[in-house]
Amino acid sequence: MLKKSLFSPAQPRRLLHPPALSLPRLPLRPGTRPSPNFVLAALVPSGKREASLVKRVSLFVRDLRDLRQERGWSEVLSARVAPVVPVTPVPHTIYERRGIVLLVALVFAGLVACERTPEQAPEAGKAVVAERSGFLRLTPEELARTAIEVAPVARGQLRVLREFPATVQSNENELAEVTTLIRGRVVRVHVDVGQDVKKDTLLAMLHSTDLGVAEGAYLKAAAKLHEADLAYERARDLYQHKAVSLAELQRREAEMKTARAEARETQGRLELLGVTRQEVERLDREHTIKADVPLRAPFDGRVIMRNITRGEVVETQQKLFTVADLSDVWVVGNVPEKDVQYIRKEQRVDVIVSAYPHAIVPGTITYIGDVLDPVTRTMRLRVTVPNPDRLLKPEMFATVRVYSAPTPDALTVPIAAVQNGPAGKMVFVQRGANEFEVRMVKLGDEQGEVVTVLEGVSAGEQVVTKGSFVLKSEMERHKIEPAL
Repeated sequence: MLKKSLFSPAQPRRLLHPPALSLPRLPLRPGTRPSPNFVLAALVPSGKREASLVKRVSLFVRDLRDLRQERGWSEVLSARVAPVVPVTPVPHTIYERRGIVLLVALVFAGLVACERTPEQAPEAGKAVVAERSGFLRLTPEELARTAIEVAPVARGQLRVLREFPATVQSNENELAEVTTLIRGRVVRVHVDVGQDVKKDTLLAMLHSTDLGVAEGAYLKAAAKLHEADLAYERARDLYQHKAVSLAELQRREAEMKTARAEARETQGRLELLGVTRQEVERLDREHTIKADVPLRAPFDGRVIMRNITRGEVVETQQKLFTVADLSDVWVVGNVPEKDVQYIRKEQRVDVIVSAYPHAIVPGTITYIGDVLDPVTRTMRLRVTVPNPDRLLKPEMFATVRVYSAPTPDALTVPIAAVQNGPAGKMVFVQRGANEFEVRMVKLGDEQGEVVTVLEGVSAGEQVVTKGSFVLKSEMERHKIEPAL
């Protein structure tokens, strides 16, 4: 019965001599060899007989932890226990002694593992931080896993360009909307869209009854004026021969002036309706009403819009034709608020049209907006571009390219080398095969894939381009402050 194991599922029994697992506060003599009976020396009968084995093990672990905090593991493991009280051997079976020792060893190993700090645990391939502030060193394993590419800081002349979206539009100074000044019916249309016309070319012919009424009123006024002129001349001759009184002469004169005013009024109405002077002379000569309203081109150009068909009745507010001179066109773009500083009037720029991506058309800035659009925060820009071959069409998409003044001595780095730091932009400068310096920089304008650097680096220094984000992650993990 005594040879059964302590951990056997048999019925529990009271131990004759229960071992006390509480480690006494005994003085240790550093430098002595460890006692082979160090663990068993703690197992002395110092507790109540009713104390459970688990409770005594916990007391032992607590005392062992306190001793480790006071002396450290090296002194605990290399110290010899010198008991101040005699240790009485406790008779146990061999299975009981093995079970107790195994239990204590497991608790001891768990305590050591739990008390180990993260810094003591090995970490394969961990980045090693240099002792100098702002520097980062990678282990060979970490460097092999990270694809690092570097590029030198370049120095040279840089000309920054800005590109703005735009559209091609007709030159509004050479654009005309052809309308009618009087309501009428379309009799005939002489031109179509896309047709080039000369000045005074007949576009369409209308017939207007309103114009016929106006011409009839003009002929009546002209007849009354002629009658009033004859009556005044006759009264003046009679007055000279004392045949009529002065009052009669003055009455005839007043009638003549009234008729002249009415004739002038009707003639002015015809001119307001678009009747030419030649047509008025024809009326005076022929005394016939035609009531035809011709629509003519105001200048040389091309018909780019037609909104008229034969037989329809058109009104005065209706746009019938659009004639434009496309020998030069406008390219209207929108400039963001941050790029307004690069725009000047009469500045030479380049225009690239989406229809001809490989063609660059020169132009001149002729207008700069005085206010910004409150919604898009952009400024209106207008470029006048020559178009002798009529290749540029209104409503085409285009890009306006504006060049700034060249900077003769500028430092540039690839945009891929720049990362967002805690206090601004930063780059990683390579100092060795696996050592990198974290440095804050002040940037200028961007040009394609590079950006100008105003402060922070020198010409020829190697900055990390590919892999800079990995270095940034390591920097943040180790809380490295960038160098100023």
